[in-house]
Amino acid sequence: MTGGPRPRGRTAMAVVATTAEVLAHPELHEGLLASWELRRLARTRLPGRRDDVLAARLLLRLCVARYTARPLREAAPAQYCADCGGSGHGRPYLPAHPGVGVSLSHTDGLVAAAVGPGAVGVDVEPAARRPGPLSVLSRLLPEAEIREATARPDPGAALLRLWVRREALLKAGQEDVRLLEWTDRRRAAVVTVASAAPATTFTVGPRNSLSVPSGPQPESRSDGGT
Repeated sequence: MTGGPRPRGRTAMAVVATTAEVLAHPELHEGLLASWELRRLARTRLPGRRDDVLAARLLLRLCVARYTARPLREAAPAQYCADCGGSGHGRPYLPAHPGVGVSLSHTDGLVAAAVGPGAVGVDVEPAARRPGPLSVLSRLLPEAEIREATARPDPGAALLRLWVRREALLKAGQEDVRLLEWTDRRRAAVVTVASAAPATTFTVGPRNSLSVPSGPQPESRSDGGT
């Protein structure tokens, strides 16, 4: 499960998978979740969404275990809400690794997770999704970025990439970070990782392990998405 090359200590790692791939992993199961996570999961009534939430939390554990070289049961994140001061929701973090950032994302059969030194945020969306309407997007995204996206040959796809990028930056909690953006064609997913350190992408391999995908890695940029 945690075999293979481990990313360097100053490199972030990001993984995208389908919910089915994660739930088929022989070492990932609901019993790894903490009691507060199980309570939240029990409140999720839609079976498909429940599977997505479960898979995202399990994938994050797999990433943390790989990154820290700790067993899966010792790779559990916590969550803290700065607005209300409560736990069990809000930004995820690793209590035993205060300098390591973690993030997760899930939607419609797709999940993603990221872990690395400093700020980290990840977001994934189906490649066929089209955000909107523009009246709503204009309240959430910079006007100049919307104008640039709508001028592209495929404005719907450009707006989706812009939305995923913005979500990743929000999860990272800062703008001056590197961006790694790519389309996972096998899973029909658009993904962005925002991280303080350079990021390496991994995938759930055919034997349910994490492996570096074949082909060139997507290139990151450090302009904060502007």
